Amino acid sequence: MEKKALRKQMQQQLQQLPIHTYETWSANIQTRLLTLSSIEQANVIGLTISAFPEVETRRLIEQLWQLGKQVAVPRCKPKTHEMDFYIFTSFEQLETVYMSLLEPVPSQTVRVDAFEIDVMIVPGIIFDQSGYRIGYGGGYYDRYLPTFKGETIALCFSMQMVAKVPKDSYDYPIDRIVTEKSIISCAHIRKEEQHG
Repeated sequence: MEKKALRKQMQQQLQQLPIHTYETWSANIQTRLLTLSSIEQANVIGLTISAFPEVETRRLIEQLWQLGKQVAVPRCKPKTHEMDFYIFTSFEQLETVYMSLLEPVPSQTVRVDAFEIDVMIVPGIIFDQSGYRIGYGGGYYDRYLPTFKGETIALCFSMQMVAKVPKDSYDYPIDRIVTEKSIISCAHIRKEEQHG
């Protein structure tokens, strides 16, 4: 099955998640994420503002602020499929853009380059243990990640994990995946796969 069909199928399954299950799983994922040493040591963390049924990130952002972390969120450029990240300190510094996505208001936030972000939390719909993902089809992260040198982490529900994601040459794998059940070290798994 190709990426488009897999994406649609998973989106339909996720839409049927009971809200209580969604909230419980999201809370479990956030708790696991905050135990990671890379998060504890990070100053600036990049992530997106979630919309149901993505793993909830608003509460996570509030927790990161309480821990003294700076949080940067992307502003997309639809014409070029590129994005810039901006540090924000209040949800009031966001505005609704296309497809009801929330993005930072540049005049109220601080732009940061890729090298200034310590950890990037990368969105996606489907993942495999090697860290390959099916995103939302815009290709924004496939363009951004090759220039990013920090750790990449994905948050997903275990139902979003598959045996193998069909991958293209430009697909960029994630270092680690956090689900409501476990933390998967994808970089370690890829190393084992290469050395058999």
